[in-house]
Amino acid sequence: MSTEIKVPTLPESVADATVVAWHKKAGEAVERDEVLVDIETDKVVLEVPAPAAGVLQEIIEDEGALVVADQLLGKIVAGDAAAATPAAATAAPAPAEESNDDGQTGPATRKLLDQHGLSASDVKGSGKNGRILPEDVEAHIKGATKATPAAAPAAAPALSIPTAGGLNIPDEERSQKRVPMTRLRARIAERLLYAKSSTAMLTTFNEVDMKPFIELRTKHKDQFEKSHGVRLGFMSIFIKAAAEALKRYPDVNASIDGNDVVYHNFCDIGVAVSSDRGLVVPVLRNAEQQTLAELEANVSDFGKRARDGKLGMEEMTGGTFTISNGGVFGSLLSTPILNPPQSAILGMHATKERPVVVNGEIVIRPMMYLALSYDHRIVDGQGAVTFLKTICELVEDPAKILLDI
Repeated sequence: MSTEIKVPTLPESVADATVVAWHKKAGEAVERDEVLVDIETDKVVLEVPAPAAGVLQEIIEDEGALVVADQLLGKIVAGDAAAATPAAATAAPAPAEESNDDGQTGPATRKLLDQHGLSASDVKGSGKNGRILPEDVEAHIKGATKATPAAAPAAAPALSIPTAGGLNIPDEERSQKRVPMTRLRARIAERLLYAKSSTAMLTTFNEVDMKPFIELRTKHKDQFEKSHGVRLGFMSIFIKAAAEALKRYPDVNASIDGNDVVYHNFCDIGVAVSSDRGLVVPVLRNAEQQTLAELEANVSDFGKRARDGKLGMEEMTGGTFTISNGGVFGSLLSTPILNPPQSAILGMHATKERPVVVNGEIVIRPMMYLALSYDHRIVDGQGAVTFLKTICELVEDPAKILLDI
């Protein structure tokens, strides 16, 4: 008796998904709830676990296949590998080089390798953990064909191409690689183009003196971490300040829906975090009700699960405002792009010591540039400027946030 492996239910806004990687080969034993296959949607990678213990009898949808909800991916049969694949006893022994595969190839890749008489050790993988993808095999085949043409003499010199700088570089050192966009990257590209073409986006800038908060953090960081089990960083104070500013300036926390303006009486703030697959934006629900410790813990959890590919679809949908921190990568100034239908996004940047004038004197202070991009269709310039100024004032005087004044 076999058990079917199916694509899980996809969110309403997601029409299909792509099979990214199988973690087992046909004929291998699997345990119940063991991750068998990864499928990628526009926003997340979903792990499909084994619905039962047994042996992976058949892979129906190979890597790269486009699938929809509830579609059959493969089958599991009860028993062990030997019982499930009796044909294996009479099959011809696999070539010795197959032992070099080490689980680094999927069914589609192995098929290509077999067709061209190659082994996994012949090809350098570009996938996660060195996994060999079908395009790696194709690139290897093209490279081998170019490097060893049938009619060329064995001692023929390598072709050199003169460059604009006057250097002669062998042709084989000027290789190119063409790979399809991941679904996430394609979705990001689509959203960015939509934001640029469908909104009246402007950006206003300001700077914030980080000295007061840095002193507060330095004084209490050990006790904060001991009490709450999480370190106190910059992100929580900016989220808290943004939530307070959003309550004071509801236009910035609103969105356009057709000919209507939708005002939100809650602050669901998206925080952009990086992952191996690209930038993702999980959402902190009701951020205005969370403490600094809760915000730090949730942001830290988002970051870890983003790197591990464990974020759920529901955690990256919705949101009324977004914060992006390019400063962690060293950015000094940038103009963040809106995340429609949201009407604004805050960009944080690197904190640098600079000379500034305070009370008529030139002093050195740790300063951070802030950028607020906003949709001018719904947010007026005055509202955007005062909103950003409010965030600066709250961060420069953290007691106002703690005292709710």
